[in-house]
Amino acid sequence: MTRREFIRLLGGAAAVWPLAARAQQPGRIRRVGVLMLYVENDPEGQARATAFRQGLEKRGWTVGRDLQIDYHWGVGDGDWIRSAAAGLLTEAPDVILANGGAAARAVQQSTRAVPVVFIGGADPMADGLVQGLARPGGNLTGFTTLETSVGAKLLELLKDIAPRLTRIAVLINPDNPGSPRLSESAASAARKFAVDVVALPVRNSAEIEAAMARWGREPGAGLIVPPDPSTNSYRQLIVELASR
Repeated sequence: MTRREFIRLLGGAAAVWPLAARAQQPGRIRRVGVLMLYVENDPEGQARATAFRQGLEKRGWTVGRDLQIDYHWGVGDGDWIRSAAAGLLTEAPDVILANGGAAARAVQQSTRAVPVVFIGGADPMADGLVQGLARPGGNLTGFTTLETSVGAKLLELLKDIAPRLTRIAVLINPDNPGSPRLSESAASAARKFAVDVVALPVRNSAEIEAAMARWGREPGAGLIVPPDPSTNSYRQLIVELASR
């Protein structure tokens, strides 16, 4: 079993552990706090919320009967995420679901008592979310969907698509510790593919527009956009700007 497969298996079990452990205690509605780093009307965020609710229903939990899910939607910088995490805790959740490494880190800084399941995060050990893969320790567990070493592979794929590229930018969310490491992975392979690799930190639509407009004026320029809840929220804008 690979490290990635193990973490996913761990996350699948962890997603129901805090609730299932208490499922035999009737009479009180359990509360799940969800820090979802998407705006509320984002189809991707809504799809994730629907899948989460359906997964709980398959395990015998019904919203409004024995379960309440409190969503905190939105995108913002590190200060905003920490504020959202603090607000979520005022609702006294029994367990928290954190969508993304930045959300997980903010919740971890806010509580060491409430069980937390995180989704995403490139390297939970390097990020300090868990003490180990087999024994997470603390109050956090979950799974990752990306390894930072894939940065070099993304660079290789981009060069396969457009061999004449000589300058590659990696659009990163500086509040997500996994994004810079992925950019560093791509940079480590730059000489092999005869390109220059730079990281473009962006946090909002204005910064994305400015960075891409500046980068797009240069000849032989390409772009890598690592998966991240923040940049995912601006995916339509990024595609539109790239097409220009």
